[in-house]
Amino acid sequence: MLEKNHSNNCPGRYPFLRYRQGIWREIARYVQRDIKSADTLIELGAGYGDFVNQFPAQRKLAFDLNEKMRPFFDRDVEFHAENAEGIGLLPKGCADIVFASNFLEHLDDNSLERLMPLVHRVLGPGGHLVLLQPNYRLCGDRYFDDETHLSIFSDRTIGTFLYRHGFDVIKLIPGLLPFSMKSRMPKWPILVRLYLLSPVKPLAAQMYIIAKRR
Repeated sequence: MLEKNHSNNCPGRYPFLRYRQGIWREIARYVQRDIKSADTLIELGAGYGDFVNQFPAQRKLAFDLNEKMRPFFDRDVEFHAENAEGIGLLPKGCADIVFASNFLEHLDDNSLERLMPLVHRVLGPGGHLVLLQPNYRLCGDRYFDDETHLSIFSDRTIGTFLYRHGFDVIKLIPGLLPFSMKSRMPKWPILVRLYLLSPVKPLAAQMYIIAKRR
C-alpha cells in the first residue's frame, strides 16, 4: 500500500519518510489534472498530511485518529484527531472534494454503511470523491498481508458500491500506482511523474477513482 493512512500504528510500523513527500507532490499534481482546485478539501485518514498539505484549496480539513500526526500538517490545514465519521458534524454541502487513500479497505461493512452517507452529505452538488485503493483483482495474493484490511474492493466492484451510495464513477484507472512504496516504485519525483503519465505501469495495483456526487 502507499503507507500513508495507517497512522494508528505510527511511528513504529509506518515511520515518517521524507522522500514520501516528493512522491505525494506528484500524486497531488496528477489529481489536479482532473480537478484543478477546490474551495474546500477534506481528507480522510490523512496520515502525515502528504496529500492535503500539497493540494490547492482555500480550506483544508484532515481527519486522522492519531493526535501525534498533528505536527506534520501545514498551518492552513484544520486537523481533526477523530474518526472519519466526525465529518457528520460539518455543514451539509460544505466540501468540493473528499479524498482518501488506502482507507476504505480498513473499514468493516457497518463502518462503511455509516460513513458513506456522511461523505455524500458533506459534499456539495456535483462534488467529487477521489480514491486511491488497492485493487484486489491485481493484488489478491498480497491484499491481506495487512491484517487490518477488512473489506475487499476491485475495479469491478467499486463502481456498484459507490453508485449505491449516491455517486457516479466518472474516471477509473485499474492500476495507477504500485501496491506499496516498499516495492520498486521510483522514489525520485520526476520518475514518479513519468510513471504516472506512462501508459505502461509495471507493478501497478492501486486503482484511482473519481466519483461525482449525484
